[in-house]
This record gives sequence, structure tokens and C-alpha cells, in this order.
Amino acid sequence: MPDFSTLALFAAACLALTVTPGPDMLLIASRSIGQGRASGFATLAGIQAGTYCHALAAAFGLSQLFVAVPVAYDVVRYLGAAYLLYLAWRAFRSTGTVFAPSPEARRYSVGSVFRQGLFTNLLNPKMALFVLALFPQFVRPEAGSVAVQIMLFATLLNLIGLIVNGVVIMTASGLGRALTRQRRLRRAPQYLLGTVFAGLAVRLALDDVR
Repeated sequence: MPDFSTLALFAAACLALTVTPGPDMLLIASRSIGQGRASGFATLAGIQAGTYCHALAAAFGLSQLFVAVPVAYDVVRYLGAAYLLYLAWRAFRSTGTVFAPSPEARRYSVGSVFRQGLFTNLLNPKMALFVLALFPQFVRPEAGSVAVQIMLFATLLNLIGLIVNGVVIMTASGLGRALTRQRRLRRAPQYLLGTVFAGLAVRLALDDVR
């Protein structure tokens, strides 16, 4: 088990990273604006489940595949970009939100949103490299099982993310309700969500710095 000072230092690093606006926060906020708190928390849960998957991969050395075999990194990166473009297409085609639902909008269940958050995270190889780069800096072999320590760090990262992004979700969902009360802005949340997905796809496809 890592000592308190190691956990405190890791928590401080996680807090600094989590409060800095990034792709995950943007996705969570846009989903919350478009479909409310439940979808925002479902997206966050999917992303955090993906974080555990990346942590397990790092614990068993699988993430190092992206370093050793660059083509594997590129394959996952382009798959992720294609998936995000598909989500953007679906968002742009949607004719309503949960606040002003259409038959198509009702098909966006919490489970579906969770899976989208999970796959978006899993298909982002940069998340795997982030875990691989950050977590080992705080692992102490003499403190016990390396795998257990990595999963503990992943849990701490997710707890901090839950607090920070929980505030984002509550704020963004309130903004979404305000937007959908305006008739002319009723589809604005869906356009925002589609734009976020498309932007993330382009960023992932073009950013090949490892």
C-alpha cells in the first residue's frame, strides 16, 4: 500500500489535471447540456470504467504495445476517430433532446450513453499512454503488488474526477434546460454535442504525437 505522502502527491496531480478543461470534460458537459444529468453521469461512468481498463492494461504491460508497435497506436487512433464521427453524425441527425424529446431522441438510453463514454475512452490511445506515463511514477515496488497500487491510483483519479465533473454536470444540465425553453435554441444542445464529437474526432485523427 502506498504511503500517505505518495497518495497525497498523486491526488494533487490528479486534481490539477482534472480541473483543467479537456476532451473528457467537454464531452461530459455537452452531453449534460443536451440530455441532462443522467446522461452526463452515465458518460462520466463510462469514461471512468474505461480508465480502469487502461489501468489494468498498464498493470499487465499491455499499454506498452503502443510504444513498441506504432502501427497499433495508429489503428486504435483511427478507429476512435471513426467512432466519434459516427456519434457526431447521430447527434446532428437527432431531432430533439430529452427535454423536448422526439421518438429518435428517446432511443438514447442511459446504457447507450454509458457505452459511448466507455468506447470513446477505450479507443483513445492517448489515455493509455497517459496512464502508462503517470501511474508508474508513484508506484513503489516495496509497497506491495504493483497491479493493486495501479488500480488504487485509478480509483483515486476517478473519485477526484467524480467530484470535479459532478459540478460540471450539475451546472451544464441546468444550462441545457434553460436552452431548451427557448424555442429557437431547442436544437442547440444537439448541435453542440455533434460539434464536440466531430472536433474530438479530428483532434484524435490528426494528433499523432506519442
